[in-house]
Amino acid sequence: MPRRKRNAGSSSDGTEDSDFSTDLEHTDSSESDGTSRRSARITRSSARLSQSSQETKNTADHDESPPRTPTGNAPSSESDIDVSSPNASHDESVAKDMSLKDSGSDLSHRPKRRRFHESYNFNMKCPTPGCNSLGHLTGKHERHFSISGCPLYHNLSADECKAPTERQLRYKEKVAELRKKRNSGLSKEQKEKYMEHRQTYGNTREPLLENLTSEYDLDLFRRAQARASEDLEKLRLQGQITEGSNMIKTIAFGRYELDTWYHSPYPEEYARLGRLYMCEFCLKYMKSQTILRRHMAKCVWKHPPGDEIYRKGSISVFEVDGKKNKIYCQNLCLLAKLFLDHKTLYYDVEPFLFYVMTEADNTGCHLIGYFSKEKNSFLNYNVSCILTMPQYMRQGYGKMLIDFSYLLSKVEEKVGSPERPLSDLGLISYRSYWKEVLLRYLHNFQGKEISIKEISQETAVNPVDIVSTLQALQMLKYWKGKHLVLKRQDLIDEWIAKEAKRSNSNKTMDPSCLKWTPPKGT
Repeated sequence: MPRRKRNAGSSSDGTEDSDFSTDLEHTDSSESDGTSRRSARITRSSARLSQSSQETKNTADHDESPPRTPTGNAPSSESDIDVSSPNASHDESVAKDMSLKDSGSDLSHRPKRRRFHESYNFNMKCPTPGCNSLGHLTGKHERHFSISGCPLYHNLSADECKAPTERQLRYKEKVAELRKKRNSGLSKEQKEKYMEHRQTYGNTREPLLENLTSEYDLDLFRRAQARASEDLEKLRLQGQITEGSNMIKTIAFGRYELDTWYHSPYPEEYARLGRLYMCEFCLKYMKSQTILRRHMAKCVWKHPPGDEIYRKGSISVFEVDGKKNKIYCQNLCLLAKLFLDHKTLYYDVEPFLFYVMTEADNTGCHLIGYFSKEKNSFLNYNVSCILTMPQYMRQGYGKMLIDFSYLLSKVEEKVGSPERPLSDLGLISYRSYWKEVLLRYLHNFQGKEISIKEISQETAVNPVDIVSTLQALQMLKYWKGKHLVLKRQDLIDEWIAKEAKRSNSNKTMDPSCLKWTPPKGT
């Protein structure tokens, strides 16, 4: 019995698809004439047949032969495939599969084909740790799956690798054209107008900016000014800042970014910026990173001005006269006020000497700390102000500065003491230093009677400071009308143990490395 023909366009409920109405009429007429033309096309209906599992199952129940065209014949070549349909690419792949199989192959048991790029996108990942496979080094693709195309591996981001769009290129060309239209210079009348404006208003008004740059750049500058003023007003309304208050929160100092602790009286135009950029050699302060970079390109300073009076290894100490190097010493005082609460000296630096400690490397001598000292002190103060930079704190440099100040007092054959009041950190450092000095003296002392005066003369520490330290250590007792110094061996043993651990440290001052004579008039 001949097999009943089934139209490929028929649905599962037996009704024919409306798309095939005209094709079926044409097919019937062509078969009656006896021709074997294969001009029919695979349409959406055949694509649905290969995609829908329900329709495939129904088809297998009725007929297990390969799907037919409306003429009843299987497509024999690619020319029989309609590439004009919306699913032409999928139809083409289905048609090729059918042409490679025998006419009796069963499509119901064939697994569905998966598009290669779909499985590639979802199953493969970039092997770079932390990468999400987004972006591509060329900027032309949305994803990547190899290290060679990974922006993260090349220390870039996906946005940085994106190629500029046509809109961005057109905008860039437009900006270049606008900048070309700028006048090359100012006329004589314009210069006179600008000078008259400057003489009339001084620094109370912004200088005239017209014709100094292109209209486009001037407009960008006005927008930036407006946005900055808006942010500033918000902070003032929130009460975070007040008019005239110090806004310096951080400073860029060499390779460090330091958070400030206290207010420092920098000029208003610098204090309101919130961030200052400083040259770590000449201590000049600037407004932006660009200005600092230009300054560093031509700055010839690699160490503080003045005489180098001490050097041991990479550690050096320079003596700077406040009268001879006034600008440097003023900048040093302004910098110190950012980290000291009790400092009051900023600009009157001529009566002082500044001893600046640095650490040298192949780029120059980097500031560690300093202490200032009056040239003529009636109370024999050997330190007026002392500071260790925050990046060098808790490393032993503070005690080195204190020890150096007493070393100078020994050369001068004087007894010294720091100027009061001391800051909290300064008091802690001095108490620790005086404790070590006394314990070292008691450890080396071989006599029976100890005199406060003898300790003071040998260590250059003021007797008042010695007594206060002995009382804090509970080594001073009053018995039968006399003050007795108790030699507490437990404290001495504890100090010896700490010294043994620090025996390899270079954080000690060597008197033999000092090359200094007291200045005249002191």
